[in-house]
Amino acid sequence: MASEFVFAPPAPVSVPVAGQPARFPVHRIYCVGRNYEEHAKEMGFTGREPPFFFMKPADALVVVDAGQTGTMAYPSLTKNLHHEIELVVAIGTGGKNILAADAHKHIYGYAVGLDMTRRDLQNEMKKQGRPWDIGKSFEQSAPIGPIVPVAQAGDAEKAEISVQVNGTDRQRSNVSKLIWNVAETIEHLSAAWELQPGDLIFTGTPEGVAAVVAGDTLVGEVAGLPQLTVKVV
Repeated sequence: MASEFVFAPPAPVSVPVAGQPARFPVHRIYCVGRNYEEHAKEMGFTGREPPFFFMKPADALVVVDAGQTGTMAYPSLTKNLHHEIELVVAIGTGGKNILAADAHKHIYGYAVGLDMTRRDLQNEMKKQGRPWDIGKSFEQSAPIGPIVPVAQAGDAEKAEISVQVNGTDRQRSNVSKLIWNVAETIEHLSAAWELQPGDLIFTGTPEGVAAVVAGDTLVGEVAGLPQLTVKVV
């Protein structure tokens, strides 16, 4: 007998794959905090601290097709919405306790993402020693562009990464400056959670995070991957 639901379940969240009709179904979204040294310094920290993680719900994604401009609503309760440009790693093969030396066997591809942050709410939670969810995990807080399979992505882990707001540079760095590189991140992450096909890892943001307002257009880039363009409305 077919299962019945109290109400219709939501459609699965998925991201387009560059050059393919098939889409990438999303399981979980993991994010790495303070993973570029200069960004750690601008947030008041220094050094190579152990990696730490937070999560966003899959339906926080704002999925933007190549060549399109996505829209995200300016969220409630904040007066200080920040952009954080990131390389996103898409997991194609799951696993637990994955060694850094084996990590790349588990990667399906890469995409450009934005970790949008209600900074004022996050800072208030930090002061109180409370979880950051209200600052990080709200609706439409994770714009993402198409996923490029590893074979077509070039050397995404040594690529220039940047975001422009209304045509002006805000963040510009290189993914090679990650404190914990992608393989090390996967090793640490998979020790705490069993990674699954469909997981996305937002790997951290470089320095230059700053506020945006309604009407601003953000253009995020990781060299070799499709550009991500999002307008705040």
